[in-house]
Amino acid sequence: MQQHDITVIGGGLVGSALALGLAAARQRVLVLDGADLSARASRANFGLVWVSGKGLGNPAYARWSYEAAKLWPAFARDLAARSGLDVALDQPGGYSFALSPRELDEITADMTRITEETGGEGAPWRSLSRAELLREIPGIGPDVVGGAHSSADGHVNALRLFHALHRAGAAAGVTYQAQRIVERIEPLSSGFRLKGAWGEITTPRVVLAAGTGTEALAPMVGLRAPLKHSRGQIVVTERVSGRLPFLSAIIRQTDEGSVLIGDSDEGDTAEISGNPEIAALLGARAIRVYPPLAQLGVVRSWTGFRVKPLDGAPIYDHSAHHPGAYLVLCHSGVTLAALHALRVAPKIAEGAQQIGPSAFSSARFHVPA
Repeated sequence: MQQHDITVIGGGLVGSALALGLAAARQRVLVLDGADLSARASRANFGLVWVSGKGLGNPAYARWSYEAAKLWPAFARDLAARSGLDVALDQPGGYSFALSPRELDEITADMTRITEETGGEGAPWRSLSRAELLREIPGIGPDVVGGAHSSADGHVNALRLFHALHRAGAAAGVTYQAQRIVERIEPLSSGFRLKGAWGEITTPRVVLAAGTGTEALAPMVGLRAPLKHSRGQIVVTERVSGRLPFLSAIIRQTDEGSVLIGDSDEGDTAEISGNPEIAALLGARAIRVYPPLAQLGVVRSWTGFRVKPLDGAPIYDHSAHHPGAYLVLCHSGVTLAALHALRVAPKIAEGAQQIGPSAFSSARFHVPA
């Protein structure tokens, strides 16, 4: 006898946020997850709640990201109440730094274009000259020629968020099973059969939220989830008691004191091991932006594979061929967590066929012959 209404394949940030939202909507939820040592983006990400620069050429994504950022304060409070964990949300605004006039022109042009494409409904931002940046961040490096700032940007403790989502889900009644990698989905006349080396189960409805594993599963329910191969690397410094006077997409300080440096993007490797040359380049650029970082010791570096749809925007879909099968895929699992729990999950719970903005349907990848 089935004891659940819906199964979520994947227990990372996306899957666990959806599971929490589904449980809050009175669904009996089962989460099938991989192993503790699975190479998941949820444990390798930068922890940003970020809006700046997102949605260039895709105003729906810019608006969606900004809506998510605005939902985060209430979501963080609710998550703390449910889990007992403070995810250390901080939204002081984020900086983009230019190390050449060309970079400054590109930043300004991109932000201006997003504002125009969204009809002014995107995140607020302001362009900054070097003199203006120096007034706000006195220790900025001599190579910084200017930049931009958006008050919408912030960050969280990503690992604590991962833990909080799982703990809150368990408290809400979510059943979580690890070591349950799904290798096959078989649509039935009513529901689905999910198979793996561990065995099989049947489920009335299913949500595909398995990160990079979703690409292979999606066609089994008549959907598409094309991914762009993208490996990122992060450099981590020792913990320090002083606070970094700014937040950016390439440099952030955790609530525990370590400084994270990132923003690399490799598309030609399947290796999980780090690249020392890239780590050196990341560190060198960070020091050009903020020279005091040169005084900090590096204690570790790690890599992870982004869950990045082919065009960079999220995918939200429901299968027309196999009703009851849903797909949620994005590389903004932290930023969009609030929307996934508070907006997308309720849509899935009610059986809606459109669970996100229409611009994010996988139909956009169907090109007529």
